Amino acid sequence: MTATGSEPFPAVDKCDASSLGARATVVSDLDGTLLRSRSAFPYYALVAFETGGVPRLALLLLLAPLAAALYHAVSEPAGVRVLVFAATAGARVADIESAARAVLPRFYAADVHPAAWRVLAACGRRLVVTATPRVMAEPFLRDHLGADAVAGTELATWRGRTTGWVDARRGVLVGERKAEALREMVGDGEMPDVGLGDRRSDYAFMSLCKEAYLVPRTPVEAVRVDKLHKRVIFHDGRLIQRPTPLIALLTVVWFPIGLLLSCIRVAAGVLLPMPWLHHAFRVLGVRVVVQGAPPPRTGRATGRTGVLFVCCHRTLLDAIFLSIALGRPVAAVTYSLSRLSEFLSPIRTVRLTRDRATDAATIKNVLAKGDLAICPEGTTCREPFLLRFSSLFAELTDDIVPVAMECRMSMFHGTTARGWKGMDPFYFFMNPRPVYTVTFLNKLPVELTHGGGKSSHEVANYTQMLIASTLSYECTGFTRKDKYRELAGNDGVVPLNTAKNRIGWYREKYP
Repeated sequence: MTATGSEPFPAVDKCDASSLGARATVVSDLDGTLLRSRSAFPYYALVAFETGGVPRLALLLLLAPLAAALYHAVSEPAGVRVLVFAATAGARVADIESAARAVLPRFYAADVHPAAWRVLAACGRRLVVTATPRVMAEPFLRDHLGADAVAGTELATWRGRTTGWVDARRGVLVGERKAEALREMVGDGEMPDVGLGDRRSDYAFMSLCKEAYLVPRTPVEAVRVDKLHKRVIFHDGRLIQRPTPLIALLTVVWFPIGLLLSCIRVAAGVLLPMPWLHHAFRVLGVRVVVQGAPPPRTGRATGRTGVLFVCCHRTLLDAIFLSIALGRPVAAVTYSLSRLSEFLSPIRTVRLTRDRATDAATIKNVLAKGDLAICPEGTTCREPFLLRFSSLFAELTDDIVPVAMECRMSMFHGTTARGWKGMDPFYFFMNPRPVYTVTFLNKLPVELTHGGGKSSHEVANYTQMLIASTLSYECTGFTRKDKYRELAGNDGVVPLNTAKNRIGWYREKYP
């Protein structure tokens, strides 16, 4: 191993990854090494926003210059301590763990350094040492990069909340502390095969490795997300863009303006007649794009049941924008719509129970009175994937019109798996210029329906494939349970075991 220039270690491009194998052990730093960015600010900003909203994000922005000054003028640990305090002081440990599991992986995955990943992926045993709090980085490193062990800065806690300080026994994991952590992971006398770092404070643990390489600071394209150990399909959190200091500042400044604008847009949707909403939303900065030819309204005098619009599920507003595209309100079935969303909805909503026989009777009853919108995925997905379609809809009618729904947001996600769903429409409308595209596909021909001899599963799979091909999305077999197990640690079903839930159940059963 030979150094280049004034650095004691060669560049990572000199590493022959093909000579490494399943028995090789690699140890790597995180920021600036496994990740292209040397700044951890965006990840602290995500934790700050998810645990404390705009006030905590504003506090982090105020203290960020102090953290940078301490980092360069005093020491790296001093700067890290300020960021840790601003982002976590008083936050529940469970909330930080939830954000680390459901929010951070998507942003980490979009920032993986290709050269470092090439070496890491070639080794069978992968270790990571980082100054970032372990609770923040470990879920992504283990699940999506296949790390076997992670050593990071430990947070001091009290009664389930963080104090804002780091653990006094370990301190911030930099310099010699990284070397100590590495010795604890591999044991005395054992040397990892490869070490990866990017700065002088990494030299201590890199010198313990048989070979060590520096990751240069030159700009490179991130690794494609489908090349990682595990791809991020489900993720949560409200922020869409990576919160750099500038984006974080714009978010803090825009939030009160966006909230006011959102209330105006929601009020317009509630108060104005459906045929007016297309033009009203255009004036308010919400663009509705309609593609394809929607079917005519079914006349009740014909004696026919209504049309079933089968939509992919992007936000809670799918059925509302479908109604705007049609110029008339269309009823929608829901599973877990909040009471606030029900109250504000300009269309009729019908709750399902997840009991197949009961739900089938409910849907048939609504179809007998008119058109109906249904999202057979059962939950939303933010990435270009379609979850498995429930086949129940295919058993109830042959008048099926697939509808491809697509929405574009620039600042805030209009869906959540962990937060209060009643705020979902408000967050969607807080985006400066959101766009909803509604594409009507051709009605399913009789020979491709349940009445034409196809099984309900065949009809559901064909409809899923048809919508996916229209949107250039990928079909999956994932379900609502898969999403909520990964993001919230549950099946996405609220148990009726609290007084509040019992009251809500009683009011719904005996209105």
